[in-house]
Amino acid sequence: MEETSSSAGQNKKKSIQNFAFISTRDIINHFSTSGISVCVATATTHPLDVVKVRLQLEHVGKRAASSGLAQKLSEMVRSEGPQSLYKGIIPSLLRSALYGGLRLGLYEPCKGVLDWATDSSNIFTKIAAGALSGAIATATTNPMEVLKVRMQVSRNRIDGKMMKEIQNMISSEGLGGLWRGVGPSMARASALTASQLATYDESKQIIKRWMNVKEGFWLHLSASFAAGVVGTTATAPVDTVKTRLMIQRQTSNDLYRNAFDCTYKICKSEGLHGLYKGWSAMFARLGPQTTITFLVYEQLRQLVGISAL
Repeated sequence: MEETSSSAGQNKKKSIQNFAFISTRDIINHFSTSGISVCVATATTHPLDVVKVRLQLEHVGKRAASSGLAQKLSEMVRSEGPQSLYKGIIPSLLRSALYGGLRLGLYEPCKGVLDWATDSSNIFTKIAAGALSGAIATATTNPMEVLKVRMQVSRNRIDGKMMKEIQNMISSEGLGGLWRGVGPSMARASALTASQLATYDESKQIIKRWMNVKEGFWLHLSASFAAGVVGTTATAPVDTVKTRLMIQRQTSNDLYRNAFDCTYKICKSEGLHGLYKGWSAMFARLGPQTTITFLVYEQLRQLVGISAL
């Protein structure tokens, strides 16, 4: 018993020492590798994000079958041109650089603090660390998310007028308009980061332990695929609610009072399935995005001399 207490005390002391000697270079490396990896993944999968948002806004308040991913994509290209698939790309990349840097960059520090506070490292501390880092990242970057969604839904060419769109939002809705939907956005980011990072982290440990797979490409690929599936399923409902709330002022239709009211009305008028509208598009985007993010992230960490996640 004394040995166990002594070991726990040593681990706690080691954690304190690790935090005490974090350098400015370490901080820059952590946040820059996180931001770059998310930007690469975002640029690659942005068209699917646009399609996902359009699908989530189909048949609002009605029990009707949604269009398929391929059908909606081809419809957009025919009616609005191929460039419509990249609507909102500028705010999306700006957000990704900051959001990705914070979301992934804060995960390990948060996990370290929780490990130190609880004297243990398990799946629950990983989930809590992911939820915390995701919430902080979203609260900081919500204005860019609102702008991105508004631009993705618009059928007009507004991508070159980002600042004008921001001015219009502030003049018509006030500064609060930039944080419209921040509640469900934080809930989504917490659920996404907690499920994604905890699944990736835990999957790596399980695969290494039971399948004897060494650190490298195939381990990262397998773990990131699992993280993509879990992350998509966990966040689809709150993502739909977030999109509906962010867009309703622009459509002059204040149908929902808040996130709870929105969830209730979707389930009542569209069925539980309404919360999962756009799931296929979401997974088609989030699956590859998760894989690309973690593969690039692990390579960049190795490049700057940081150990694998």
